[in-house]
Amino acid sequence: MAGPRDPAERCSCRNTDCVERPLRRLFEGLASGVAACPWPFVLVPLLLSGGLGAGFLFLPQRQANDIEGQFTPTGGPAKAERDLVRRHFPTDDSQRFSAPRLPTEGAYAALIAVATNGTSVLHPTAWAEVLRLDETVRDADYERLCARSAGSCASPNPLLSRRGDERPPAPGSLQFPVNGSVFLGAALGGVDTDGGRLLSARALKLVYYLREDGPEAEDSRQWLQSFLRNISSKLRELDLSSIRVTQGRVRPCGAAEPRNVRAAPSWKGKETVRGESGWLAGCESHGNALVPR
Repeated sequence: MAGPRDPAERCSCRNTDCVERPLRRLFEGLASGVAACPWPFVLVPLLLSGGLGAGFLFLPQRQANDIEGQFTPTGGPAKAERDLVRRHFPTDDSQRFSAPRLPTEGAYAALIAVATNGTSVLHPTAWAEVLRLDETVRDADYERLCARSAGSCASPNPLLSRRGDERPPAPGSLQFPVNGSVFLGAALGGVDTDGGRLLSARALKLVYYLREDGPEAEDSRQWLQSFLRNISSKLRELDLSSIRVTQGRVRPCGAAEPRNVRAAPSWKGKETVRGESGWLAGCESHGNALVPR
């Protein structure tokens, strides 16, 4: 049977050491154990930290990038109406693609070519660089995944022939903003007209649509992410002098935007990539036309 406690160990107004004394004994015992066998105290924290930190490897796959799910009402009437359109008016991106018929914004990469020194993108020198830029974007993977119509990839701009015409439209040969049945207001910016005839344009927009239906949807998303990573280095290799390439619609897929060029993929469907904004840096939205800053 334990004897009575020493009065010196009892807590009182005169003795405030009653808390410190047992803690001191506890840490003395812990220090003796660490000194006698230090390796478990060294290895266990390292193994535990490594095991728990391995979960960060799966962070990119678990990021919540679905903007639609985060910022729109669950079960909203607009979603029900969109599902109705999809059900009764299905799209076929591999054979009969039509951008106006898309129930979403679609999967695309957008670039804006702006003529330097106040010139026109329809000038032969600038036009040749636009064609080089277009050829660079149209790699083998894009040709496999591009949205198709009439057996070929959808044209990124109404003025670009699907066969890659090397000559720009002659000044005054086109009506603006509507040429025949084609609306050019969203394809050109900073235009100069004379009596409705197009004389020059500071900016030209290129939109490269990809398939977002069928088994190619995931491959299209991967191509867009690769596009963001590689477009800056490809533009440096092109060494463009008559045009500069600036951003279109921004949805960066979680990748850092390049410093000199901001290429802009957009993706809606199963997953929407992050960072939405309007026309910035070089051109901004002004009605239905692009207006260079």
